[in-house]
Amino acid sequence: MALRIVGLGPGSGLDMTERARRALEASDLIVGYTVYVDLIRDRFPEKELVSTPMRSEVERCRAALAQAAAGREVAMVCSGDAGVYGMAGLCFELARDFDPMEIEVVAGVTAAVAGAAVLGAPLMHDFAVVSLSDLLTPWDTIASRLDAAARADFALCLYNPSSRKRSDYLRRACDILLESKDPATVCGYVRNIARAGEESRVLTLEELRDQPVDMFTTVFIGNSQTRLVAGRMVTPRGYDTGLVR
Repeated sequence: MALRIVGLGPGSGLDMTERARRALEASDLIVGYTVYVDLIRDRFPEKELVSTPMRSEVERCRAALAQAAAGREVAMVCSGDAGVYGMAGLCFELARDFDPMEIEVVAGVTAAVAGAAVLGAPLMHDFAVVSLSDLLTPWDTIASRLDAAARADFALCLYNPSSRKRSDYLRRACDILLESKDPATVCGYVRNIARAGEESRVLTLEELRDQPVDMFTTVFIGNSQTRLVAGRMVTPRGYDTGLVR
């Protein structure tokens, strides 16, 4: 019996790793959030698929663990990477309630690196990833992390920047960052990474503050050295190229 926790990548099958594909082929049951299961439904028509809606993560993980404990080969699928805001940690926590089983985490391409590739090279130096969703993390904690990252001059990648209930969270985040960062800081965003309707834009932090975004958008905020190079967002690693003066 085994549970494989599989990162599907950001969108299309082009960004699914060979290891992830093999893990799904070796499983007889695939479990996941409805949107993610729908992404692979046509690729694995012979598999049994079980999906649950948003905010049913605990029930989803328990169902997958129970099926694995019963002797089945189960794959829990996550968008991007299963260990980056995915189900890997929760599955390990809940596995304590089941008989010992093999649990394998299969890495995937997370939105931070997939979106960075679209924009250019914004994460070439030290960076921090912060989710603006306060469903599981209090906003005060998120705000303190944003402030610390800005003062330390990290480049930033922001997940879950907005939703219908959190329509002003990106603006609030930008206001925190603007206390330490130049309004002209080079930023960018990518919406629907590797999916139909993908769109991206490079802009300043001041412009980003008023930019409408949604849950399918990943936001990138440069450090003090990030520059616009031939229309692409580039954070220098520190080589002597003359880019930063």
